[in-house]
Amino acid sequence: MKSKLKLPAIGCGPRPQQYIQACQRTTALSLDRRRHISAYGYTQAKALVYPKHGSPADVLTLHSHSISPPHSKLITLRNLAAPLNPADINQIQGTYPTAPPFTSAIGTPQPHAVPGNEACFEVLSAGSACKDIRKGDWVIPRRTGLGTWRTHLQVEEDKVMRVDRDGLKAEQVATVSVNPVTAYRMLKDFTKLEEGDWFIQNGANSGVGRAAVQLGKMWGLRSICVVRKREGTEGDALKQEMQDLGATVVVSDEEVMEKGFGERVKEWTNGGRNHLGLGLNCVGGDAGMAMAKVLDPGGTMVTYGGMSKSPMRVGAGMLIFKDLRFLGFWVSRWGDGLPEEKKKTIDEILGLIREGKFKDVPMVEVRWSWETKKEELLEAVQGTLEGFRKGKGIFKFDDT
Repeated sequence: MKSKLKLPAIGCGPRPQQYIQACQRTTALSLDRRRHISAYGYTQAKALVYPKHGSPADVLTLHSHSISPPHSKLITLRNLAAPLNPADINQIQGTYPTAPPFTSAIGTPQPHAVPGNEACFEVLSAGSACKDIRKGDWVIPRRTGLGTWRTHLQVEEDKVMRVDRDGLKAEQVATVSVNPVTAYRMLKDFTKLEEGDWFIQNGANSGVGRAAVQLGKMWGLRSICVVRKREGTEGDALKQEMQDLGATVVVSDEEVMEKGFGERVKEWTNGGRNHLGLGLNCVGGDAGMAMAKVLDPGGTMVTYGGMSKSPMRVGAGMLIFKDLRFLGFWVSRWGDGLPEEKKKTIDEILGLIREGKFKDVPMVEVRWSWETKKEELLEAVQGTLEGFRKGKGIFKFDDT
């Protein structure tokens, strides 16, 4: 009876002819066609990476590498979905307060960073010391800066949090931790709003704005929703869409700047007798201040973005006579500082999605398979920088 061929370990000594022939015989089987797993248990992965800050089109490249089998508390993850957020682009450009680390951990010739902060991953395998996460679980990043624009990832167990996948789609899980959580915390944490009270927000058709409309409606709040002006039927359709989500009043950004806007607000709020105590601002500049002017005395303006890139000029009368508060909210800092509270908020929102009470933001899917070219991915990234998009860009990963 012939003895089984014993192959030397890779990299150990010369390779005899028998070894070379054995490798040739296994070439056809060296990669699993669905998951790209090598015969030696290494997962083949691809990632968008950048070596320095700059325009995404100039600095992003697509890098291939291998991931060894996990051990101890390591887990190997397969990406299912990863959104493209404006903050991700700002990190690549170097204009965001935080950024993913530049390292050579995935075999790049010089230190590179992997962009992306949100994703839904499936656990492919887990090391023997992992306690809370098992193969087949769905997980999301516990903190920002994980680098999610990649097909696969290996991290320690405590870098992610498990979510209950029952009744959910990967894109719903992938997009829950930034926009919906931002809306939830701003409505809950900055001022006490009673049922029947009002809030006003700009960027109302954004991911945060849509979430705020829906949550506010559930909690008995009424809303004035400001969107950028669109002409003709497009504007009418957006207005109806926002009202269907739960918006009480929908107006354009041009209407807010008009002289008589304050009087219109009084009409909507029963002559000012209904409390308008909160403004949610992602635009800044004069548009943000126009909203602040209609807040009730003692009201709160929470700024979580600055799309206009213009400063807000706060008049002394707003501070002295109206006693308005101007505060900021950065969900990344909040979530990194309060991970357990973040987990509770996420679980509650996912529960609402599961029950059909919370609708997804419109999305534009970008399929990412093993054969997808860098140019296709960069085109999707560039689309995030453009206005009047049909929906949030999101990478949907095929069987990579």
